Amino acid sequence: MGQILHGTATTTHAIRAAIQRSKTSLKDLAAQHGLNQKTVAKGRKRAFIHDAPMGPKTVRSTAEEAMVVAFRNHTLLPLDDCLYALQAAIPHLTRSSLHRRLQRHGINRLPEIAGARRQPFKRYPIGYFHIDIAEVRTEEGKLYLLWRWTGAPSMPLHGW
Repeated sequence: MGQILHGTATTTHAIRAAIQRSKTSLKDLAAQHGLNQKTVAKGRKRAFIHDAPMGPKTVRSTAEEAMVVAFRNHTLLPLDDCLYALQAAIPHLTRSSLHRRLQRHGINRLPEIAGARRQPFKRYPIGYFHIDIAEVRTEEGKLYLLWRWTGAPSMPLHGW
């Protein structure tokens, strides 16, 4: 059965054992095995020949991870909305770290709602424009978000 090495391993158990046993210079050993001299020096200092752990040195905060997972499962909010809501409780949370945490638990994608189908946008001829309005409720009251889509970005709108 073969060895399981981490992704960036440049040596095997046999090479590490040969490096530790050898009395030749670092330069000669590095040339012999096609390695960097620093890799050979590091291998000589070690008291073991197995792969060193390459994962994070500190344990992940399971309390924070549990909070993120519970929040997503309870609210079913999109990623950016979860990030905005959770950053008050977890200030160092970034969009990518939130996505990695959700991915680890298999909830990075929202479930499809039964019976709901996405409709494509209606096609308009060039020169028409479409305005979408979204209402957002905040502590200050209601806010309205407006955005405009035109049929052709370089085409001037007539009648305005």
